[in-house]
Amino acid sequence: MRSFKRWLDRSLTAQAVVIFLLGVGVTALFRQGRHPVLWVIQGAFYAAISVTVLVVQRRRASRAAGTDPRGLAELSRRIRHREVPSEPAERASMRRLVDDQLGWLEGRGRWVPYWLAFMGLIAAALLVLGAINGSLGFPIVFAVAMVGLCCWVVWMRRQALDRYRYMHAALQEEHEHVS
Repeated sequence: MRSFKRWLDRSLTAQAVVIFLLGVGVTALFRQGRHPVLWVIQGAFYAAISVTVLVVQRRRASRAAGTDPRGLAELSRRIRHREVPSEPAERASMRRLVDDQLGWLEGRGRWVPYWLAFMGLIAAALLVLGAINGSLGFPIVFAVAMVGLCCWVVWMRRQALDRYRYMHAALQEEHEHVS
């Protein structure tokens, strides 16, 4: 399992295949009356959009860290495991990456309440439309899924902030010991 996770972490092709398969599966689940070719087309469309977003994010992070995508994957793995590198060049690269990601997360933090309010508004509007039409099954499932998604996003954001703040402090401490 560890090698599979590492392969997924390093390979954009593997991520694209997983996104494509999930896109086809979800499309098939929600659009059962449609032709399977449409499922594949929509899955490919979702995968193309997702991979484009991933490539842009990786390119921006690679530039910030001053490393290639494979080096970025290794730095990200070390950040997840809270491992401070011992090599000075790698430490400097990690410091740049952590500073960039921490600044990006903290800068976007002011928009989180607005995003949560917007998601709540969508769920509430769907519940109202369901009540008007007399069919509350799907709107309730959607509202519960939306609450779950919002809680997961807030939790993941908090985990990332904690991880980057820890690494920032650890790298600063290492930097002060070296200086």
